[in-house]
Amino acid sequence: MKSQEIRSEFLEFFKKKQHKIVASAPMVIKDDPTLMFTNAGMNQFKEFFLGNTEPKYARIADTQKCLRVSGKHNDLEEVGKDTYHHTMFEMLGNWSFGDYFKKEAIAWAWEFLTEVCGIDRDTLYVTVFEGSNDADNLEKDVEALNLWKEIVPESQILFGNKKDNFWEMGDQGPCGPCSEIHVDIRSAAEKAKISGASLVNNDHPQVVEIWNLVFMQYNRKANGQLESLPAKHVDTGMGFERLCMVMQGVQSNYDTDVFTPIIREIETITNSSYGKDEKVNIAIRVIADHIRAVSFSIADGQLPSNTGAGYVIRRILRRAIRYGFTFLDTKEPFMFRLVNVLSDTMGKAFPELKSQKQLIENVIKEEEHSFLKTLDQGLVLLDTIISNNKGNQIDGRKAFELYDTYGFPIDLTALILQERGLTLDEKGFDVAMQEQKDRSRSASEISKEDWTVLSKDLEQEFVGYDLLETNVKLVKYRKVTSKKDGEQYQLVFNLTPFYPEGGGQVGDKGYLEAANGDVIYILDTKKENNEIIHFAKNLPKNTAETFKAVVDEKQRRRTEANHTATHLLHQALREILGTHVEQKGSAVHSKYLRFDFSHFSKLTTDELKAVENFVNARIDGNLPLEEGRNVPMQKAIEQGAMALFGEKYGDAVRTIRFGQSIELCGGTHVKATGDIWHFKIKSEGAVASGIRRIEAITSDAAKEFYFESNKTLSEVKDLLNNTNDPVKMVTSLQEENAKLKKEIESLLRDKAKNLIGDLLNEIETINGIDFLAKKVDLDAAGIKDLSFEMGSNKDNLFLLLAAENEDKALLSCYISKELVANKDLSAVTVVRELGKHIQGGGGGQPFFATAGGKNPGGIAEALNNAKSYVV
Repeated sequence: MKSQEIRSEFLEFFKKKQHKIVASAPMVIKDDPTLMFTNAGMNQFKEFFLGNTEPKYARIADTQKCLRVSGKHNDLEEVGKDTYHHTMFEMLGNWSFGDYFKKEAIAWAWEFLTEVCGIDRDTLYVTVFEGSNDADNLEKDVEALNLWKEIVPESQILFGNKKDNFWEMGDQGPCGPCSEIHVDIRSAAEKAKISGASLVNNDHPQVVEIWNLVFMQYNRKANGQLESLPAKHVDTGMGFERLCMVMQGVQSNYDTDVFTPIIREIETITNSSYGKDEKVNIAIRVIADHIRAVSFSIADGQLPSNTGAGYVIRRILRRAIRYGFTFLDTKEPFMFRLVNVLSDTMGKAFPELKSQKQLIENVIKEEEHSFLKTLDQGLVLLDTIISNNKGNQIDGRKAFELYDTYGFPIDLTALILQERGLTLDEKGFDVAMQEQKDRSRSASEISKEDWTVLSKDLEQEFVGYDLLETNVKLVKYRKVTSKKDGEQYQLVFNLTPFYPEGGGQVGDKGYLEAANGDVIYILDTKKENNEIIHFAKNLPKNTAETFKAVVDEKQRRRTEANHTATHLLHQALREILGTHVEQKGSAVHSKYLRFDFSHFSKLTTDELKAVENFVNARIDGNLPLEEGRNVPMQKAIEQGAMALFGEKYGDAVRTIRFGQSIELCGGTHVKATGDIWHFKIKSEGAVASGIRRIEAITSDAAKEFYFESNKTLSEVKDLLNNTNDPVKMVTSLQEENAKLKKEIESLLRDKAKNLIGDLLNEIETINGIDFLAKKVDLDAAGIKDLSFEMGSNKDNLFLLLAAENEDKALLSCYISKELVANKDLSAVTVVRELGKHIQGGGGGQPFFATAGGKNPGGIAEALNNAKSYVV
């Protein structure tokens, strides 16, 4: 059975069991601060499990895109080394929210695997929670055990401990016992030698878990205690790729039709063969897996970057590039060429791969170019470390610096050292790595107390579209502590005018006012699991009273102006540049807006002016806001509303229209475009290949910009004696300055040439080395020219020149390449050591390096100590 059929059969089976089939949520999470990526099928349903929202459907089934590369669920380092772990994978799941429980979940799982899929019953093993003797003192899951006994021989029922058979969402939240279903796909001969039961949960590549049935019946509190949930739920997850392996009769996920087309393309592109050499096999598996993770992430709106989720994606991509570089000899970009075959094989189930294919290819190709340059630079730096090293072991901290600062992979460092007969101080590297992790963990650590619930009515209403202040009741609160923010309180009200951060728009600030006049400031507003959470430094004294909640109106109005401007900007870009333009991200603050969009080239001055004029024409037109609330999704699309890739939309949506601009949007907006006052682009540039970014201002920020610009212009005119044409005058000054610079450079070159004869006469020979250390009156460029000119006259030259310019000290060391090779000398080492005398440092190459410092008084001592390197 082909993979597409397997996916369809699963969804059709549960559709017949009265489940609502829903689409996969985006893999990149935008409204849950506890997660960067969807790492399990249940993530998009957390609000139902937590009781924050009443689910529209009691039964749901889906296939969910998941990514596991960080935190508790981290499979990254296993990927490629074995045949059944992945970064990106599909999780097939069926869900019950307070409806059916263990009986139906167990019966249907068995029915699907044995009757629909036709898997041999004798190859299946099931696990049941055995209970625990720890503080939880949980009993054995007898209910599940008895249900399994009705359909499975007891020899195929195994007991699992808390690690394997008790599932928890996190340190806090819903949890419960689970039953796993494992399959043994070994040959008959292997099964005769050893029972499959003994291999369950022992990382055997052919005895693997394929389905986990979680029975959520408890809630884990902040103090670690468990309490029973008011309603019991079912959360199941089955590994799609593993099921395909079983159904297609192969011994590896990578031998299924999910991966084989990608692997064949890798073989073709890299001129390699899969299945002959294990190192090559691992590299090909890594690349085949990682291209999926990176492509799906980009399609969902997450570009590679240096922080957060973007850093994770960049790390995955670079891991694949590095494997190709090391084991497949790929020295040119190649991974972007795999996007086409991925789109062909998975585009039907996930159409975003087809619609975003060009963007994905562009981003990956640029990232490959960038990292390959990093590898080249790293090789040069590693050569320098090796040449300056004494002994056969390289300092682990230096290797960590190469990894941390320059992104050079540590395993590539180890491989190169091995080839040169050197070893790596792995302990030193591990210590440096752990220190960095500890610093990072300490900075981000946060502890949360349990919610103190004041009202059982947890339904919350947002009234901020219509009101900026209203009376509210506190429904629940909890204290949170972090190193960054210290102690804070998270507050949830029955209704709120505060807009929570989302859709690129910043969260509202404001205050709560008690009846006695006491004020509690709201520092931020965010959304988590469909609850609007308000952050405050203090807790109200009387939590039971009614408070007046007031939004900071000035900040809200400025933010609304910027948000509406992003809609008009989007429309302008599509009108002026073409309909290929799509929004790829935004940040809407009170002081500025940032808008990322797909486009293949830098905008010209005329294009930027046209975009500004387009937006400002609509501001001048004072177009009224036409808002649609609870509009059926299909109707909104038919009306022409734009939906953004990577966003999660419900059955009913909100539409925002200003003239011909209509988008799906949950943010706040001006009542009419005239409230924006004016739109001014501050900058335009590249974010990634095929992605541009515009930063702009409106409203008060635009007024301040023009005020400061006029003030600056007046000051410039004053400096130029109130000329009527300051541009012409500045141009004339620039031309005169450039002419004078050329004359100075010419004079300095002449001065350096005149010095050469005198300096050559001052050279002394020490141990066969031509040596000179001297202070000269030249700039850095002149010293460099002089050094290389003297080096062309002497084959064994050790030259240290010093200069003092503008109260700063400069050292330059030139060492003939013959001396570098034969005498184990390095200019880098010289300037770093002698640079201490001038309270500075520097670097360069073994034959020429420079150092700058703030202590010219140390020049004489540095020159005096130079001779120690040749005596």
